Amino acid sequence: MKRIVILLVLVFMMFHAQAQSELGKGKIVFSDSSIQLDGELNEPVWNTLIPEGGFLNYIPNNGDLASNTTEVKMFHNGKKLYISAVYHDTAPDVQIGSLKRDDIRTSGAESDSFAIIIDTYNQQQSGYFFIVNMGGALIDALVARRRDGFNVSTSWNTTWNARTSTKGNLKIYEVEIPLKAMGYKAGTPEWGVMFHTRNIKLNEWTTSTPIDRNYSQFDLRFAKTFEVENLSENKSSRFTVTPSVTMNHSEDVTNDTENTKIKPSVDVQFNVSSSLKLDATINPDFSQIDVDRQVTNLSRFSVFFPERRNFFLENSDLFTGLGVSEVNPFYSRRIGANNEISFGLKLSGNIAKKTRLGVLNVATKAKDDTPAQNYGALVVQQQLSKSFTTTGFLINRQETDDFSFADDYNRVAGINLNYQSKNNKWTGLANFAGSNTDDTSGDTNFYNLGVWYNTINVSGYAGIRKVEKNYITDVGFVPRLYHYDAISESTIRDGYTQASGRITFTKFYKDSKTIDNHRYLNMYNETYWDDQGDVTQATIGVNNDLVFKDQSLLYGGLRYEYVNLKYAFDPLNNGNAIRAGKYKYLDAGLGYASADNKKFQYGGNVSYGSYYSGHKNRVTINAQYRLMPLARLQVRYERNDIDLKALGTETFHLARFTGEIFFSNRLNWTTYIQYNTQFDNFNINSRLQWEYKPLSYIYLVISDNYNQDIIRKNWGVAFKMNYRFDF
Repeated sequence: MKRIVILLVLVFMMFHAQAQSELGKGKIVFSDSSIQLDGELNEPVWNTLIPEGGFLNYIPNNGDLASNTTEVKMFHNGKKLYISAVYHDTAPDVQIGSLKRDDIRTSGAESDSFAIIIDTYNQQQSGYFFIVNMGGALIDALVARRRDGFNVSTSWNTTWNARTSTKGNLKIYEVEIPLKAMGYKAGTPEWGVMFHTRNIKLNEWTTSTPIDRNYSQFDLRFAKTFEVENLSENKSSRFTVTPSVTMNHSEDVTNDTENTKIKPSVDVQFNVSSSLKLDATINPDFSQIDVDRQVTNLSRFSVFFPERRNFFLENSDLFTGLGVSEVNPFYSRRIGANNEISFGLKLSGNIAKKTRLGVLNVATKAKDDTPAQNYGALVVQQQLSKSFTTTGFLINRQETDDFSFADDYNRVAGINLNYQSKNNKWTGLANFAGSNTDDTSGDTNFYNLGVWYNTINVSGYAGIRKVEKNYITDVGFVPRLYHYDAISESTIRDGYTQASGRITFTKFYKDSKTIDNHRYLNMYNETYWDDQGDVTQATIGVNNDLVFKDQSLLYGGLRYEYVNLKYAFDPLNNGNAIRAGKYKYLDAGLGYASADNKKFQYGGNVSYGSYYSGHKNRVTINAQYRLMPLARLQVRYERNDIDLKALGTETFHLARFTGEIFFSNRLNWTTYIQYNTQFDNFNINSRLQWEYKPLSYIYLVISDNYNQDIIRKNWGVAFKMNYRFDF
């Protein structure tokens, strides 16, 4: 396996391609001016700047010159970056989907909005993403390279502001971003920058640089280089302190107990430099975060849920991108899952133009029979060239006893190599890692190699990975390594090898008034072998998607699966487990999603087929109604009917209602109601959130849990207030 990885890494180096066409360079000029942020653009400095224009269609009619023009101007005064955008709409109407901060899908993509992407190192590795919609809702995010593309994390927050206005058909955006909010080096005054405008009424995206539809709009490889005039290091060290207090009352009705506590905590951030940040959290409380969306899980393995806690999300791509899907050595939700966190420290950012560093250390408290733990991570990312980036890492979990370390530990170390061809068509990823656990030796490695190909009409992937049975990652997420035997009620660790591939053909119809694109073939395969070389699972699927000009979607597909089940599995939770053996099944599905620029949106899908020794059919329905700028209502229902013949039948229901009421773009009330019969849970979570000062919040959260027969199990109410001090 090692030889295969080394050979294919060498193949990466043989790829050769022509660089993409030069976009030319722009300039962000220096002006010793300031403005009153009001969305009016009536300061004299705006009249002295040369606008950026020539926006192109991204959706629909990709690559055509946008019929509705956009003019963008920029300057900085040494402390703040100012950006204005004027969008020439065809009508005076404004349409927004949400007023909630950081709701990138609804406040951003489903609203009339303006987006800014800034790569302050111009290295196409990571950057900053700012969006403001015409209702004044702000979205700030981090963009980072991830496998064959880029990933966005909206849980990163910084202090910035924007104002909007309309004049006839003109949509005007005025943006103010403190330079100290972004990491940069004064010695490298060239930034990669691009802009997007969104007209949700026409379901249209436009971009300031040419981006083919097979790439995301925030792909940093398509940014235009801008020279930043008179850029100097920010001399004032930024020191932010955010103390908070949480008052929490909870009652366990089942066990007739209750608990009331007041918990103070503090978060501190210090800019070691303009590109390197030190974060600290003491006695943190995360009671205000959104609840996880419940799912129906009919697989044999655990489901991934994203991290939502802010402390773990600053420069999170350094830590979360260390592996591949379902084989990741670092999964921050493991930290604090069983014990409260007492403190955490994190140093992250650029220590040189092409070098990024991530250091994390978190300590948890002892609880009952669960001992205290210390979690550490060290990550170094080095850009070797425009095409190659390498990352080395060390992850550590160790039991602690007061201030000493115990002999119970788990460590994972590894190295990754990313490849990106100059024409952006080829991407490669090679991984090697090994784990070290106090009572385990042998078979402790992980190997992976993946190659992606991506053009406007054809894309594909081929990959192979091997996970040895003792590749233990206590702070990671490797669900397929662990198998629960429903008869012996034990968990067995089994190594495996996986080979997977995918090929997709898509045709775009610029001249059609009805069809936008047709993905007429998407074929994929995944095959798993155990350590004895026997196939344990093989999946072959074929999909077909049709996207209309209004971006509504009709889709369908077939899936064939072969399972060589080695351990008994009880998907019905009725004590009648499916026995070990060989099973083959086939299912088919069809679905539709309406256009997302209407007040009322709807969609759903159905599937039917065999399932182990029986059959399964699935139906999902979802709908959304916007009464903006006042409210947004969503419902989703999923039904799974399973018939395993002699083993029994079961119907699992999953229903979710989400209601959002907007008093302003800083005050909102969100309620989730979730009903899940698979896990015997009916949950209500209601949260009032007020951003009374930039990044200073008051939360009131009520949570109520019942079983599926609507008998209360427990409930609680939490009040949290924090205040952000900027020095």
